[in-house]
Amino acid sequence: MKHVSTIGLDLAKLVFQVHGVDIEGSPLFNRKLRRGEVLRFFEKLPRCLVGMEACGGAHYWAREIANLGHDVRLIPPAYVKPFVKRGKTDAADAEAISEAVIRKTMRFVPIKTAEQQADAMVLKTRALLVQQRTQSINALRAHLAELGIIAASGLSSVAVLMAIVREGEDTRLPAAARFALTAVADQIDALTDQINELERAIVMKAKRDEDMRRLTTIPGVGAIIAATIKALVPDPGGFKSARHFAAWVGLTPRPHSSGGKERLGGISKMGNPELRVLLVLGATAVLRIARNDDRAQPWLKALLARRPFKVAAVALANKMTRIIWALLNRGGIYNRPEPLSFTTAA
Repeated sequence: MKHVSTIGLDLAKLVFQVHGVDIEGSPLFNRKLRRGEVLRFFEKLPRCLVGMEACGGAHYWAREIANLGHDVRLIPPAYVKPFVKRGKTDAADAEAISEAVIRKTMRFVPIKTAEQQADAMVLKTRALLVQQRTQSINALRAHLAELGIIAASGLSSVAVLMAIVREGEDTRLPAAARFALTAVADQIDALTDQINELERAIVMKAKRDEDMRRLTTIPGVGAIIAATIKALVPDPGGFKSARHFAAWVGLTPRPHSSGGKERLGGISKMGNPELRVLLVLGATAVLRIARNDDRAQPWLKALLARRPFKVAAVALANKMTRIIWALLNRGGIYNRPEPLSFTTAA
């Protein structure tokens, strides 16, 4: 045990697998540990390199094991998979992790603090409640449409349907349907109140945080996007360039090149899907204003003229992502480019 240099730890809910190797890479042990035995096991080991997949619970275990003096690194699961030999087992996964963690070119995931995880939980809870509200609204619309009661699209029109459900004088709605749909309407109101409460907390935090205040100076970036960036990207300096950051988000073309021929497809959709969706929605809001704004940047007007609206939105989201990386790494705020002015000689 004194000669252990690297350990691959395969995480689980109750039974963990550890694979240890010496400094030359020769295997020393591959054994199971119960959840309560993990920290006691690492307490007895001298300082070594510990690799884990960046999965559920990984940040907690990384903090706890790092507090014992070990060098802990989290690896994206997709980067561990090529090292798995044949069939997938816990023992094979732990061995693959121990091999992947010592690779010189391996990319690692920054370990999050408990506060950063808590901020992410606020955003994920809001996303869950928004999804549940959308499901409830769709159910309300579908049920009322069966009775010939419809309303215009959009969240604001839902209030009209809810008023029809709650007023007892509309004869188009049978009593049993009114009783059932009143519960749906009450759920929509309750979810809306909870979403508004979470959003107020997010906005208040954005006003107090210096980085988030600077990010909100970017057109299309609001408190929700700024908070998501801070929660999901604890170390923006880990990306070598703005393009690497945009590629991690999944807003760059997927390459499929060979034999000297460059082939670029659609966006890769890597990274966090919620962050990517928020950035595209922010870009969409900017483009909707730019279409009818004479003061909009000329390149945006030209982009809208030659490309479909959604393609332009993804392109703008890519640009926004690069600006976000620059502000987080270099400081400052976003300065809107002044339109070029040309003067004619008399």
